[in-house]
Amino acid sequence: MDFLISTAQAQAGAPAAPGGGMSSIFMMIAMFAIFYFMLIRPQMKRAKEQRAMVAALAAGDEVATSTGMLGTITDISETYVSVEIAPNVVVKLQKQAITAVLPKGTLKSA
Repeated sequence: MDFLISTAQAQAGAPAAPGGGMSSIFMMIAMFAIFYFMLIRPQMKRAKEQRAMVAALAAGDEVATSTGMLGTITDISETYVSVEIAPNVVVKLQKQAITAVLPKGTLKSA
């Protein structure tokens, strides 16, 4: 039955480098810090700015929606916004669909 088992025996590996455990912990902490400052924190900042912009919407504001429509807000309710995109054409959207508030007079010049 010796043909199923390799004749080379496993040798004891080299002893681990001192402090190997601590360096891996520091590496994990450094990677988390990089992910936090490069990915998580900027996303949280953008979400906070979006919530503040949606909370500050008012009738008469000129806005851009997530679908690319531009229009003027005519009515605001708790969760919905009515946006006039052309004369006598009003669409009702969720507040979260508003992506930007445009400077006053932007739509009149377009």
